[in-house]
Amino acid sequence: MLPPAIAADDQTLAAAAERVMSRCDRLACCSEEAGAVTRRYLSHPMQEVHHTVGDWMRSAGLRVRVDAAGNLIGRRPGPEGSRVLLLGSHLDSVPNAGRYDGVLGVLAALAVAELLGAAPLPFHLDVIGFSEEEGVRYALPYLGSRAVCGGFDPAWLERCDPSGVSMRQAIEAFGLAPDKIPEAAYQPDEVIGFVEPHLEQGPVLERAGLPVGVVSGIAGQTRMRLRFLGHAQHAGTTPMHGRRDALLGAARMICETQRIGAGADGLRATVGFLRVAPNATNVIPGEVELSLDVRHPEDALRRRAVDTLLELGAEIARELSLGFSVIDHVVQEACRVDPRLTSMLHDACLARGYDAPMLPSGAGHDAAPLSERFPVAMLFLRHPGGVSHHPDERVDVPDVQVALGVLLQFIHLLAESESQ
Repeated sequence: MLPPAIAADDQTLAAAAERVMSRCDRLACCSEEAGAVTRRYLSHPMQEVHHTVGDWMRSAGLRVRVDAAGNLIGRRPGPEGSRVLLLGSHLDSVPNAGRYDGVLGVLAALAVAELLGAAPLPFHLDVIGFSEEEGVRYALPYLGSRAVCGGFDPAWLERCDPSGVSMRQAIEAFGLAPDKIPEAAYQPDEVIGFVEPHLEQGPVLERAGLPVGVVSGIAGQTRMRLRFLGHAQHAGTTPMHGRRDALLGAARMICETQRIGAGADGLRATVGFLRVAPNATNVIPGEVELSLDVRHPEDALRRRAVDTLLELGAEIARELSLGFSVIDHVVQEACRVDPRLTSMLHDACLARGYDAPMLPSGAGHDAAPLSERFPVAMLFLRHPGGVSHHPDERVDVPDVQVALGVLLQFIHLLAESESQ
């Protein structure tokens, strides 16, 4: 049982869960598109999110700051010189997203800080809303968490979004100093670990009839941008034989991606983006840029799949007399969760009456890059329908209530352990 100082009865937890859900609704209005949730890295709606969530943090007694990478951080201070527990997720979204991916984890973390009240803890608690996880604006994921774990590459500042705005310009327009991004990094010896509450984004918990699960690991991921280069010519006068149609090469590559992805258990391979030039109905496409996303819990298998797909791309290009090149390549190795924190999170579930299953995550999360420097653990919430990155994304209030109780219990167990 939780000691009285930080106990929360079912009624209190239920009210907190309702508050989390209403806040998710409020932040869904902070969007680049009317009637849809689209919130890219350092876009104008993110300013509104920072203002709103920052006010909620301050009302909870947290010390609020925004680091140079745009991460919103609220600290619940512990004893002077103590270490810090990081708790949260990300605030950005994919285009036309649901309202819970990432945001739910940030607001659940804030709710935990509120529920703790004035209860003393032997560590600082930092509630983090990462500025960028999805990789939409600059085709590069985890910008916020990369800064926090000291893995932000200064060369990224010169990358441009589709509108030609460099990352450096975007950070400066947000009122931040890009050259101070190294100062956003936490040192390993000051961090107990990072715990991320998140929607499962899959059907396992729903099928099992369970509200929460504990993540056993996060699949490794390769993200690439590829280019097929042909020759743009008149669609009506150029014979079919001998055409150098870049889109035909891309189409064949998409088919091979589907075939390879379906050929190994647990492998995921996706083409989700195309840019066709000159993109006219009466012109043979002369250039096509496409994305490639390959994931698997085992890094070696993922690497083999990527190598096979690149070989197939080159073979397709030779057959069609096209150029083929890799123009961007980002890798996130598979994440190994921390045994101590993960076991403690599972014990917290048991203490609340739930034998939470261990399950892997095929989706990427901020915990993945952070795991390279800090201990990490993740709590999954049941995801009715399992539809994510879509407006139909759902979560139920009772499951949020369960998650808040589990997170409070986890902090109690961690506090006991850190005090020994």
